[in-house]
Amino acid sequence: MSLNIHSISPLKVVRGEDAWLKSIELITKLCKRPLIIGRSNSTKKLRTSFHNDLLFKGVKAISFELDHDCCELDIQNAYHFSKTNNCDGIIAAGGGKVLDAGKLIADLLRINCITVPLSASTCAGWTALSNIYTPDGKFVKDVILKRCPNLLIFDHSIVRAAPPRTLASGIADAIAKWYESALTSGESEDGFVQQAVQMARVLRDQLFLNGCKAFKDPQSSSWKIVAEGCALTAGIIGGLGGAKCRTAAAHPIHNGLTQLKYKNKPLHGELVGFGLLVQLHLEEKNSNSQLPKQAKSQLINFLSQLNLPVSIDSLSLRNTNSNELLKACQFTCRKDSDIHQLPFPINEKEILYAIQSYKSMQTFSNISHK
Repeated sequence: MSLNIHSISPLKVVRGEDAWLKSIELITKLCKRPLIIGRSNSTKKLRTSFHNDLLFKGVKAISFELDHDCCELDIQNAYHFSKTNNCDGIIAAGGGKVLDAGKLIADLLRINCITVPLSASTCAGWTALSNIYTPDGKFVKDVILKRCPNLLIFDHSIVRAAPPRTLASGIADAIAKWYESALTSGESEDGFVQQAVQMARVLRDQLFLNGCKAFKDPQSSSWKIVAEGCALTAGIIGGLGGAKCRTAAAHPIHNGLTQLKYKNKPLHGELVGFGLLVQLHLEEKNSNSQLPKQAKSQLINFLSQLNLPVSIDSLSLRNTNSNELLKACQFTCRKDSDIHQLPFPINEKEILYAIQSYKSMQTFSNISHK
């Protein structure tokens, strides 16, 4: 039997109302001079309050602003800044790319890592994985880390205040776990993988039942189920199932689509959700089953209710020509791409045709009501 090494979860997870304030004592045991990493101007005031809360407890935190998405230039700058200032921990506070950057910097420095998701847009606060992008946001590669964070703080009062769009994006990213893992790992004989796939199925059902309510009402009980499902449970699935249980086509298509230029850049989950629709189209063309077609119709209606992109036009790609799209599809089909985990052969032209089949909202209106 081959050896499998799993980084399943953070050492500790604190979740609920005012989780940040209730976690400060835990932080003091992990570091005395942490680097607080963030990026968005909209979260700067919040990160400043984190700094002051820690200072009150004798923790001399230092702040560092990222200039881009999780890119090698920012990683190098933060790495050297942290070493110069003798930081003994990283506190990453932000969205998925900020969390990925913080985890990778802590991994390189071999110091403790604390993740504080400021939205439920991804499960990046949980995982032992960082995605690297170019400074202008094009996906480059993913990096497997030595371990999950030491501490994850999921503060409901903070995450609830994030824009609803981030939760919708997280729902799309999390619901893809089922459609991808079931396709690549549904027949696995590994018990951990089997359990991860079934967790993904349960999570999908919870998101279908509660997603729209959570999106519309952040004070509802549905919101707690959905937000934690997107930011926490989705991470468990990836940790338990391992790399082969994470992706099929939706995420590799996301990686390819990041190579394009956007007037208004989509969030990670928005691209993954669209990639999932493309995956289902590919399944439909390579299967005698009606299930992919039915799933596609169900997803189109669900994603539309969350104001998520369900067409090329709604991704702000109306003016992208076929040659540009083909280059994105070629990136998706790179030799080491996870898309080759699909149970059928695939090439860039098939992906291009699948993407172009989702040309406009009218196309989707026709599909969803057939």
